[in-house]
Amino acid sequence: MDWIEAIILGVVQGLTEFLPVSSSGHLEIGKALFGIDASENFFFTVAVHGATVASTLVVFAREILQLLKGIFAFRMNEETTFILKQLLSMIPIGVLGLFFRDEVIGLFNGNLVIVGSMLLITASFLFTGHFIKRKERNIGYMDSFIIGVAQVLAVIPGISRSGATISTGMMLGNRKDELAKFSFLMVLVPVIGANFLEIFSGDFTRSGTGAGVIIAGAVAAFVSGYIACRWMITLVKKSKMIWFAVYCSVVGLITILLG
Repeated sequence: MDWIEAIILGVVQGLTEFLPVSSSGHLEIGKALFGIDASENFFFTVAVHGATVASTLVVFAREILQLLKGIFAFRMNEETTFILKQLLSMIPIGVLGLFFRDEVIGLFNGNLVIVGSMLLITASFLFTGHFIKRKERNIGYMDSFIIGVAQVLAVIPGISRSGATISTGMMLGNRKDELAKFSFLMVLVPVIGANFLEIFSGDFTRSGTGAGVIIAGAVAAFVSGYIACRWMITLVKKSKMIWFAVYCSVVGLITILLG
């Protein structure tokens, strides 16, 4: 992988991380188009995911500071309750990362038929979330855990994390103005943790991609991720996600044919 390919893939990652079209799926498609060995560049994927998470920190800086202020009040309040729900939502992905890490890495093998099929599943999530109409309510503790289970499905390239989690919340009847914030913040600890594990494991720099190339892709992912994150917040509030279902259906079918 060279610098240009890394920057292009970084932009693709940043844009598709927050839009409900599967960033991991698009990265696998991009690697296939560039002829890049998907398995040898898994750690590039981890790095650009980390960069988009960093863009989340910037977008939600004010909210995160408010949450920290609430936590250090050392009493049950709105912020403490939100953090508890976030922690509950992270349990499923945490268990997966601890006990099935090698199996997850094995999913990133460049199989376009699987990626295309999973994009169709993402489309089904988005279609269902759009058409199911329920009276909106706040995100509860059980809702948090169920949304966390939906996040686990998104380790498969082609299933959108934001699409799966936000659509699941919509199916549960959760408020749209809460869902984007909840979905984007719940991924912070798992992805940051994955980045630290890969960096300190020593495998990060032995992944077949140079550190400079990885950094270039990460910077591109950060900038494009910041733009996409702010855009997606608006789209969720306005329930404008149905067109992404159509997009995932079309791209999924094309990807299966190419595979």
